[in-house]
Amino acid sequence: MKKHLIILLLLFLTICGANAQNTNKPETHFKVKGFHLDLRVQVMPMDALKAFALKLSKDGINTLIMEWEGTYPFEKHPLIPNRYAYTKAEIISFIKYCNDLGIDVIPLQQSFGHVEYILRNDRYKDLREDQQDFSQVCPLQTEQDKALFTDLYTELASIHTSKYIHIGGDETYLLGHDERCRLMVAKEGKSKLYIDYIKMLCGIVIKLGKIPVLWADIALKYPDAIKLLPKSTVFIDWNYGWDMNNFGDHQKLLESGYEIWGAPALRSSPDNYCLTQWEKHFKNIRDFVPAAEKLGYKGIIMTSWSTSGQYSPVFESENEMIDEYAIRHVYPISGFNILIAAYAESIRSARPLDIESFITGYCRERYGFNAEESARFWKALKTCPYEIVSGKVESRVPITIKQLLDSTQVAAKTLYELQPLKNAEEFAHYRLMAGIRVHYLEFHEILQRVNSPSFTKEQAEGILMELKNMMIAEETLNRQFIELNKGYLNISELKQENDLRNIRVRLLYDRLSGSK
Repeated sequence: MKKHLIILLLLFLTICGANAQNTNKPETHFKVKGFHLDLRVQVMPMDALKAFALKLSKDGINTLIMEWEGTYPFEKHPLIPNRYAYTKAEIISFIKYCNDLGIDVIPLQQSFGHVEYILRNDRYKDLREDQQDFSQVCPLQTEQDKALFTDLYTELASIHTSKYIHIGGDETYLLGHDERCRLMVAKEGKSKLYIDYIKMLCGIVIKLGKIPVLWADIALKYPDAIKLLPKSTVFIDWNYGWDMNNFGDHQKLLESGYEIWGAPALRSSPDNYCLTQWEKHFKNIRDFVPAAEKLGYKGIIMTSWSTSGQYSPVFESENEMIDEYAIRHVYPISGFNILIAAYAESIRSARPLDIESFITGYCRERYGFNAEESARFWKALKTCPYEIVSGKVESRVPITIKQLLDSTQVAAKTLYELQPLKNAEEFAHYRLMAGIRVHYLEFHEILQRVNSPSFTKEQAEGILMELKNMMIAEETLNRQFIELNKGYLNISELKQENDLRNIRVRLLYDRLSGSK
């Protein structure tokens, strides 16, 4: 009898403990726990893509928004797919694989702005808002636009099993730019120009039996016109650390009655190969995920931008563009496991992420670090995350490029001193990112000297030696970059990323040496 009472007591305490644990760590109510994958640059081979989906599934992700862009094998529009395009069979296999994991794959097809990869082709020249900026379609070319995007959405809908299609709709900076649109804006305002076009796109999606999803930034500028869109429309409120009213009257969006999802970011401007603002992204997760939960958002999507979506054109003549290059590239997503894990932790709990506690726990589990080592790691990771613009450090307190370089070298030294007991390859990404940043700052320190009014031709020889040493160091960084990311990106793209990252050093060397 006594033994039975003890067993019952232990069972009671276990249940109470579990209930107490659930009370201490309430779960979020997001039905959509998603991740956005941007394939505009840095295209993952299919095996890597499936491995990444598996990892996300284990982290509790149930939705994947795929910005396929030129990697989608459109059949009716064969000029759109690029050299890294997947086959139709690969896409079907990937969607089935994700569905088996419990992940809903939502296609994202930009249909207003960010369509350079379509409008660059002469076949679509009549759809351009501007004949020298191919980023945006003219919303008054309704019939042609409707025909194009009906084709694209139809192909996407035929393969994707998701009930959603994401139509984009963000950052339409050329709105009202050409003569026809200016006249309409003068008569009826930009809001009608934007909403009428988005309404047309939503109509195509709904006719295909799907639910339209779009970014909320431009719609927030015209809150009184939002109600004109179909009631099934889903808005994604993306916020990377700014005030809720950054894009417009946020309260009007909340009162609109539409379903809303939130979106923080783990790679976003001004991040690039030479800068990752780690602390900003951790704080974005800490602050925005629980805010979205409190506001009653039905979903949360972690965005991960491989580029800014802005392009630098290359012209053959004043009127003939021959190519475009993505302006900003960032380190591949292979180096951001810690932020993905932080996001996963944050969507498991409605409470704000305790950043320091999370990092200590992650470093203990992943690298075998003690608390002191974890603190050193975190300090090194967030050291001096400042941009350099026109030869000056963009910081709230005055700091020179040399001081920024010195601090970054100390941080890099710390990362090499720390010796992970496990997952050494994952840890190597932090070291490589730090090495790339040191290399970048060394170049800017040289650049500052050669741009000084006191710089003379006689000093060029010493500078050339420094640049030659930098090019030697580049080769080591390049090899490390390919070794750590092979299988994660296509080899040809890895080599291209190396070339783009290092081009300024070589250009300056050639200029000063006069090499022919």
